[in-house]
Amino acid sequence: MNLSPVSFRSYFASLLSVLALLVMVSSCGSDKGKVEGVSMLYGSSSKVWVTDKQTDAAGDKVKQDAAAQDMEISFASNGTYAGTQSGKYTFDQAAKTITLTPEGSPTSNTFNVETLTDSKLTLVGTSGAKLMLKAK
Repeated sequence: MNLSPVSFRSYFASLLSVLALLVMVSSCGSDKGKVEGVSMLYGSSSKVWVTDKQTDAAGDKVKQDAAAQDMEISFASNGTYAGTQSGKYTFDQAAKTITLTPEGSPTSNTFNVETLTDSKLTLVGTSGAKLMLKAK
């Protein structure tokens, strides 16, 4: 195969353009699976999260009533949370879990943390249902 210098440059330029496009597209992907440090949960001292959407165990969108749409939960840097219930939380980044223990309750609820960034938090229950929250 005999390539002239001009056709090789054209081929090489096209190849670089395709690679640049692939890098750009892959870097703009979703945050799903990205679990950053615990400080993303509470910001500088506390952060309020609001419901974005919810899916059931089958992955179907759950229609939310007004109360669910207005639900807020606030996480503080001292390991406490407040919302419809208040209590303490522990975050295990390695296991990608958060455990919420309501005030005065001997039982706790543990959720898998599918996404945790500065603006998104996705919690997955034991049934597979998901609650997607966004920073307020």
